Amino acid sequence: MHFVKTIQEVREIHKHPGGGWGLVPTMGALHKGHLALVERARAENKHTAVSIFVNPTQFAAGGDLEKYPRPLEKDLGLLAPLGVDLVFAPSAEEIYPPGFQTYVTVEDVAAPLEGALRPGHFRGVATVVTKLFNIFQPDRAYFGQKDAQQVAVISRMVRDLNLPVEIVVGKTVREADGLAMSSRNAYLSPEERQAAVVLFQALSAAQRVYEQGVREAERLREVMRDVLAQEPRAQVEYVSAADPLTLQELDRVRDKALLSMAVRFGTTRLIDNLMLE
Repeated sequence: MHFVKTIQEVREIHKHPGGGWGLVPTMGALHKGHLALVERARAENKHTAVSIFVNPTQFAAGGDLEKYPRPLEKDLGLLAPLGVDLVFAPSAEEIYPPGFQTYVTVEDVAAPLEGALRPGHFRGVATVVTKLFNIFQPDRAYFGQKDAQQVAVISRMVRDLNLPVEIVVGKTVREADGLAMSSRNAYLSPEERQAAVVLFQALSAAQRVYEQGVREAERLREVMRDVLAQEPRAQVEYVSAADPLTLQELDRVRDKALLSMAVRFGTTRLIDNLMLE
């Protein structure tokens, strides 16, 4: 497993013949969700690369950039037995050198939900992912469904800019009680961790109503809000039933719908989603 910190080192490795790269972009603090993506990339490509980079341009001022976990040695230990060929862990200065002033902006699909509450977030995501695609030139790139809006934004960007990379989406990996795995779960106190299960409970309640024949999107949102309201520690930021591609709120579910939410527990902000189809 090659471990490198510079773009030049990545490109030197890419000079060797053989091609066929799958890329798993991460911000580190790896968990089973990340590792499932790595295993899938390893199975579907000749070579597998993982990037570990806490991207400063997707964090808002006053956000949790400084306290975001960076257990690099632990992450490398998790990746080593999986047969990863290349791990790229650059500094912020390597990705954004002095004078950097070029950004990628995706419009409508990045505007609602996370985009509305975190201005500039998806500009940072789209920019760093574009840079990683240019650095690695992978055949496939792997992202988790838990960050559903991020997947929609990146997929739109790839289509619009004719980038020669296939976006592969892995299922959300959950704890035994349903909580979606996230690096931010480590911030939760024991009481908050227990309370956070309410996200999956709310999504599951709306899914059950949908399976019983309800198609009115506002009713689905109402069911989720009602379940979340039963947990006093849950501070709801948004609840959504939207078109999976455009992220526009639906009046009625006719084909597919993305149920999603953002909820705070103390100072920790969690997101989760579930696809109805």
